Amino acid sequence: MGSRMEVEGTGVSKPVAVIACAGMTLFYVAIFYAPALILRLQPPRSFKEFMIRRFVCAAVSSVVSAVVCTYILPIGSWDASTLLGVYGIRADHILQAVIFPLTLSSLMYAGSMTMKLLLWLDAWKEDGGSGGCVSSCSIDALKTFIEHVRVCTSNIMFWRNIVVAPLTEELVFRACMISLLLCGGFERYSIIAIFPIFFSLAHLNHFMEVYIQQNRNILKASLVIGLQLGYTVVFGSYASFLLVRTGHLLSPLVAHIFCNYMGLPVVFSRKKGIISLAFVAGAVSFLWFLYPLTQPHLYNAITDDCRCWHGYCSWK
Repeated sequence: MGSRMEVEGTGVSKPVAVIACAGMTLFYVAIFYAPALILRLQPPRSFKEFMIRRFVCAAVSSVVSAVVCTYILPIGSWDASTLLGVYGIRADHILQAVIFPLTLSSLMYAGSMTMKLLLWLDAWKEDGGSGGCVSSCSIDALKTFIEHVRVCTSNIMFWRNIVVAPLTEELVFRACMISLLLCGGFERYSIIAIFPIFFSLAHLNHFMEVYIQQNRNILKASLVIGLQLGYTVVFGSYASFLLVRTGHLLSPLVAHIFCNYMGLPVVFSRKKGIISLAFVAGAVSFLWFLYPLTQPHLYNAITDDCRCWHGYCSWK
């Protein structure tokens, strides 16, 4: 059945949908302080233990949000496939849900990838740039990659940025909230353009962490957080667009993981103008392919009518 959701009418008022979204945002942030303020646990003995507590809190928040959302939504059938489908969790069209959003997202990092390629070429030239060097460079690159994977997987921040944060945030801020807002009767454009502010505000709890990193300089910390909030609004809109268009939670999840891994896109380089050119070309290509690569029929088996996720008519 693709990603269609069975509902009994709309059933959710706009105020209820907004209040529920605000409540989930507050709960997602507040629960991080539960171990110390509510459970009265001893302070963590290490940074790793501190992060593991946060992982557990994020998981609990996600499950609670999904359960609450399930009871608020007017779901007509309570079988497992329907309940999972409500949140865009599906086993069909997985290849499309991974490849197309990943391709789109990578276009915005054309500048970053060009810079990495130029650095690799510079290193190759320093090693002689001979044909025999290609083999040795390939072996060195493979060894470097393996070591990089080993270092990343042993770093607790890698698990936060690549696994826990994308999974929990996409479930709460995309799957749960967009389901509520759609069933509350909000227009798709409003959901994509305005409501990612909830996702952005949830990152305000990083202020103290950044404040300490910036040697307690409130101006620098505010600038960093301001940039982060702006970036999360833009990304939140993009991730919401992917879910609304595809009805597949895997689409924004893959994009989230990739963007977290890459960080902020490289826009320009003082020494190499080709990086700026690559970024502009990538950005133009991203806009050009944004709609073609997210056409609902690519991600859904329903072709006889245009009804798709949540029973709403898909964009043409």
